[in-house]
Amino acid sequence: MSARLVVLASGAGTLLQALLDAQRDPGFPGAVVGVFSDRADAQALVRAGRHGVAGEVVRMADFADRGAWDRALADKVAAHRPDLVVLAGFMKILGPEFLHRFPGRIINTHPGLLPAYPGAHAVRDALEAGASITGASVIWVDEGVDTGAVLARTEVPVLDGDDESSLHERIKIVEREMLVRVVSELVRPQRTSSSGIRT
Repeated sequence: MSARLVVLASGAGTLLQALLDAQRDPGFPGAVVGVFSDRADAQALVRAGRHGVAGEVVRMADFADRGAWDRALADKVAAHRPDLVVLAGFMKILGPEFLHRFPGRIINTHPGLLPAYPGAHAVRDALEAGASITGASVIWVDEGVDTGAVLARTEVPVLDGDDESSLHERIKIVEREMLVRVVSELVRPQRTSSSGIRT
């Protein structure tokens, strides 16, 4: 029986697409059962629809405050009974009420080698720092910003002439591959009790 994955995404949904493609393989142990976005124009919702996966917009502006949004999003995610919640390019910080609903079940991808370059501009920050190597990370989500325990990291060299766009595109390639691998390891039945994936 496939593990139930709920994906939160704010943008193009290429990380979501990697999971949707992976689940075509009978050996992949998970299936995306719901997709949520904070943006009505998120391409991730279109991708979900193409694969017959329920998608829904939960905009913060539609709620009285961040706490109300956090609770509503948690309720909607919980309705899908997720074994794992995957933040895949989700650009909102989840509050403690959401996190406490799904303890030890929320992971996030990040286009940097955490703990270096946390935050929303990791690729730009790496370039501005003159880094020769950057990469991508998958972490457990905690109440900080990109401060959770690292599950996996993959290095990407910074090439001469790289700009933010070209470097980010190469990072996305390894980020997608790594996300599929980490999700597979986390939800595979014999590994559900393990939280230590080798980098």
